Amino acid sequence: MADHKTIVRQWIVIRHLARPTGATVRELAELCGVSQKTIRRDLDDLQSAGFPLNQDVQARGRKAWTLRFPHQSPGLGFSYDEALALYMSRLFMLPLAGTHLDQAAHSAYGKLRAQLSPGAIQFVDRFGGNVYVTRTGMPDYSAKIEVIDTLAHALAEGHEVVMLYHSASATEPVEYHIEPYGMCLHRAALYLVGWSRDHGEFRTFKLNRIIEVEDRGFTFARRPFELEQFLAGSFGIFHGQGDVAVRIRFSPQVARYVRESQWHASQSLYAERDGSLILSLRLSNTTELKSWVLSFGSHAEVLSPPEFRAELAEEAKRMVTQYGPAVHAAGATAATKGHRTATRQREVQPLARAADNPTSSHARAKQPSANRASGVVSKQLDAGCQ
Repeated sequence: MADHKTIVRQWIVIRHLARPTGATVRELAELCGVSQKTIRRDLDDLQSAGFPLNQDVQARGRKAWTLRFPHQSPGLGFSYDEALALYMSRLFMLPLAGTHLDQAAHSAYGKLRAQLSPGAIQFVDRFGGNVYVTRTGMPDYSAKIEVIDTLAHALAEGHEVVMLYHSASATEPVEYHIEPYGMCLHRAALYLVGWSRDHGEFRTFKLNRIIEVEDRGFTFARRPFELEQFLAGSFGIFHGQGDVAVRIRFSPQVARYVRESQWHASQSLYAERDGSLILSLRLSNTTELKSWVLSFGSHAEVLSPPEFRAELAEEAKRMVTQYGPAVHAAGATAATKGHRTATRQREVQPLARAADNPTSSHARAKQPSANRASGVVSKQLDAGCQ
């Protein structure tokens, strides 16, 4: 069980042996595209690793191999491959690290691990080495365990909470009275959704920005509310009251990438003859959509609505202004180098004719100055954003 191909093939074998009818050596060989000898070697390896394999004679003399938990083991209601898959899924719990859900999951994984042989655990660890979960931008909730536990209890009991919250736009934390209705996991970050008595509406609060939270034990009368419906019009987590029809054209270079994912429940895709792709969405707001479109650079163009298109154009102009000084500086540096070169030429060739002198009045009339050159560059960049 050393190389990658062997591990993948043996995982396929395990999945089929865990079925109620199991599988024969011939069936496994045909399924995996290898010889029966290779399958028999795989079965020997799995048995040596501690997998509880058995060969049964079934109807019509069919000799099938099966994979079952030993009878003396406490049953969990899972097949052997289901238990392996659940144990392997711990990799995908990383975004919830530090939460009560993560702690409960670790407890469950411990129970699963107790039913697996050391060889089976080693096999899963090897197979898991082929899967990596990126942690770029992943929040750290290790310092928020008490906050999460308090919110979880309040959600379960239907209690109002008082929390100290530091929003991204505020300079100081503010105290809010919140009726919690649910939590949402978005891009590996946790959010609390609740009715804010201070705002008189449902609001979304990022968990990392909650400084303190207190459950005072007061039960609130629950309003008609569905978390999924509340976020249905959002392009992520930001809730809005609008109804915006958006159309975006993506270049052929990124069309396939866009087509490969479900970005929103309302999306429709339309392929163009030139290979580009038009994505249509219906959203309650465009707050998060803006940064997503900008992430594609010139490969994405907002077609409608006009207001959103104008908003993207303004953002692009601000970016040009932000990066403009570097362009001007480069032009000025080039002009300075040109002046120094011309000076050295005059010193080396003092008898050169005026017409051949790059610093003559005739030459200066033909060559734009550094300021004129940088102005042209700025106009070209501005024109490209209109």
